[in-house]
Amino acid sequence: MDYIAMRRALHQIPELGFEEVKTQKMLLETIDSMPQDRLTVETWRTGIFVFVQGENPEKTIGYRTDIDGLPLEEKTGYEFASVHKGRMHACGHDFHMTIALGALEKMTETPPQNNVLFLFQPAEEGPGGAQPMLEAEPMKKWRPDEIFALHVAPELPARTLSVKPGLLFANTSELFIDFKGKGGHAAYPHKTKDMTVAASYFVTQIQEIVARRVDPLESAVVTIGKIEAGTVQNIIAETARLEGTLRTTSGTVMTEVKEELEKIARGMEIANDCSVEIDYGSNYYQVYNDETLTSTFTALMDELEYDWREADRAMTGEDFGYMLKEIPGFMFWLGVDSEAGLHQATLKPKEEALEYGIAVVTDTLYRL
Repeated sequence: MDYIAMRRALHQIPELGFEEVKTQKMLLETIDSMPQDRLTVETWRTGIFVFVQGENPEKTIGYRTDIDGLPLEEKTGYEFASVHKGRMHACGHDFHMTIALGALEKMTETPPQNNVLFLFQPAEEGPGGAQPMLEAEPMKKWRPDEIFALHVAPELPARTLSVKPGLLFANTSELFIDFKGKGGHAAYPHKTKDMTVAASYFVTQIQEIVARRVDPLESAVVTIGKIEAGTVQNIIAETARLEGTLRTTSGTVMTEVKEELEKIARGMEIANDCSVEIDYGSNYYQVYNDETLTSTFTALMDELEYDWREADRAMTGEDFGYMLKEIPGFMFWLGVDSEAGLHQATLKPKEEALEYGIAVVTDTLYRL
C-alpha cells in the first residue's frame, strides 16, 4: 500500500459524524484488497469492525481509529485539499485511518499470535461514536481484552511518541445556552427584555465558577467560544445563543460545574424576566490510561528503541475515554510536527510520521 497516497485520498473526503459514507466505502475497498483468509469484516452504521484471527490466541487486542472530519474550511494550500466545502480533516483522522490500514495490512502479511480487532469508529468529533459502538453486536462478539489508540500531536517532532499512565485527556462537555426574552425598538427599551444584556452578564458571571466554586487543587475550564444575538443595530435582541465547552480533570467537578451553571441560569431568568435553556450536547469521558498496560507499552518502546517521552495531561477531549472506561488500555501521542495545531484550518502534519506510526502500532499488536 502507498501510505502517503492513501492518506491524501482520505484527506480529500472528510465527512461529519455518522455521515462518513464515502470514507467507509474507501476503507472497505482498501480492506477488501487485502488477503482475506484471516479477516472477518462487519459494518456498523458508518463504522467498520475488522477481526483478525490469531494463530495461537490467548486474548483479543483492540485497536481503534476515528474516521470523521470537522466542519472547517481548509486553508492548507494542499493540491489534495478537501473536495468537501466546509469540511476538513483538521484533527489528523486521515493519519489515524492510514496508520490503522497499514497495521492491518501487516497483520494479513504476518499473522499475529493473538486475535486483533480493528475498530474504524465514526463520529469522534461529535455526536460521539465510541459509546454506542461499545454496544454494537460485533463488539459484543469480539470484545477485546485490551485496547489502545493513538492521536497525532502537532507540537511534537515527527517520529516521536508521548504517553503517560493515568489521566491523559479531560472530561469534556459541549455547551449550548439559549436565552429568550422580548425584542423591540431600540427607542423603547423599557418595553423589552434585552437578551444581549442578559447573555453578556451570564458570560461574565460564569467566570466565577472556576475562580470561586471549584477547588483550586482541581482543574476546570469553562469556555464560551461563540455568541449570537440580535439582527440589526436598532432592534433590541429577543434571543441570544451561547456556545462553548466545559473541561475538567474529575467527573465530580464536571457535575459541580454544571450545577453552578444551572444556578446562574435560574438567577438570570429571575433577574431578566426571561427563559434560559441549557443543552450539554456531547459529553466525553476522561481518557485514563491503564498503568500496567502503559508501562508494558513504554518498556516495549524502550526495547525496540522508539523515541518516546513522558506526556503531560491535557484538557483536550476524546471519546476513546468511553472505551477505556470499559476495557483496559491506553492512548498515546504521535508527533507530526505541524506549525498549526489541531482543529486549525492550516494543520499540515509531516507525512514521514505515517510509516513510523504504522511500525509502532504493528509492533505493539504483535508484542502486547
